[in-house]
Amino acid sequence: MSKLTPRDNHANQKNANRGTSGFNKQYLAVHKNRSIQLNPTSKLFKGGK
Repeated sequence: MSKLTPRDNHANQKNANRGTSGFNKQYLAVHKNRSIQLNPTSKLFKGGK
């Protein structure tokens, strides 16, 4: 795999790749981090909006 530019990485973070058999790594990382921050039992919980 070639090195991603910041522009490519930003696009991948928003792209769920619907209709395929999987997700891209950047998309999963964004949503995993978000779910950790929103989990009230997590040490990284920041509270609701």
